[in-house]
Parts: sequence; structure tokens; C-alpha cells
Amino acid sequence: MTAALALGLYLLGLALAFGWRSLTQWRTTGDTGLRLGTGPTGSVTWWAKLLFIAALLLGVAGPADGLTGADPVAALDHGPIRVAGLVLAVAGVATTLAAQLAMGASWRIGVDPNERTALVTTGAFALARNPIFTAMTVTSLGLAAMVPNPVSLAATAVLIASIQLQVRAVEEPYLTRTHGGAYTAYTARVGRFWPRIGRRRPPPGRTLIPPALPKRRPV
Repeated sequence: MTAALALGLYLLGLALAFGWRSLTQWRTTGDTGLRLGTGPTGSVTWWAKLLFIAALLLGVAGPADGLTGADPVAALDHGPIRVAGLVLAVAGVATTLAAQLAMGASWRIGVDPNERTALVTTGAFALARNPIFTAMTVTSLGLAAMVPNPVSLAATAVLIASIQLQVRAVEEPYLTRTHGGAYTAYTARVGRFWPRIGRRRPPPGRTLIPPALPKRRPV
């Protein structure tokens, strides 16, 4: 029963975060917001996308494995942990969608290096620079707690690895090139995934330029 609920939540989360959100973006702006290019084979962008796709597939396989009766990890196979996982998963799905909607016309999945969108620094983005990725991680942790088998745990580990690679090696360099001092000031004020954690120190001698007006950023 728990595995079936976890699978249903996961598929619902995918449908909302990728399908419904893209459709809404297209209806509002004429652009789906999808930037799915992977770059040259073996590039950082290519690896980040490959790991992310692997995490998505493992995310389905974990609950599916639970439905077949696969043995869970005994240390995590307890009722209170499963209930806590359900709460985390539901909260993660809802927060992912809310953070995506908060980006408005600037919402993207992936990065087009030749594109410039406004920088989002308000709402959830005033607490963490990547709240969508944080919420996705919380969702994955919740699902792994609901169905605590090795496949679900691997899904969370691979997702975290893909997010770290995407943010640190793809998105942050892109945003630094695109927004310069405004982004540098933002990274000095706001943590990467959690409030105050992962703030970046500006290069010595550089003057931080705070944004004059709230803007939006791509994810």
C-alpha cells in the first residue's frame, strides 16, 4: 500500500513539475520553458542531464520494486519513518510547484547559454538560491523513507549528485556571466540550497551591486 502511494505521488509530482508547468508556461508566454539540450557528449552539461535522467528512472523503480515485494532496508523499515516520509514527499511536491510558479516567465528547465532572463531574488528565492532543487530533494528523501529499499535510496543519492553538478558547474557559471555583480551580490546574501548555507564570498576588491528591483532567474 505504501509503495503504491509513493509511486502515485512520484508520478503526480512529475506530471505537475514537468507536464502541467510546461503547458502553463506555454499558454502564458508562448514558450514551454524547456531547455533540454545536453551539450557535447562527455561535457559537464551532458553528465548533469544524464545523472538527472537516471535519478528520474530510479525514482520510478524504487516504489515499483517495493510493489514486487523487494526487501526494504531493515533499519529504516518502521511505521513512523514511513509517515514522516509521506509528509516530506507531499510537502516537497507542493513546494516544488510553488517555487516554479514563483519564477513566472523566467522559469526554465535547463540552461540556454545564449539566453538572458531576469534574476529571481524574492519569495522563496530570498531564502535559498535554488529552492526548486531543494524541494525536489526533499520529495526524493520522503519517497525513500516511504519505500526504504536500496533502489529508492540510490535514486536520492543520484538526484543529489546531478543537482550539485548542474548548479555548481552549469548554472552558477552561467548566471555569473549573465548577471555579473548583481548575481555575485545575491550569492553573498543567500545560501545555495538552505538559508545562510553555501553563501559565496565575493572576489577580493569587488564591490557588490545589490539589485535595484526584484528580478527573476532561470533554473
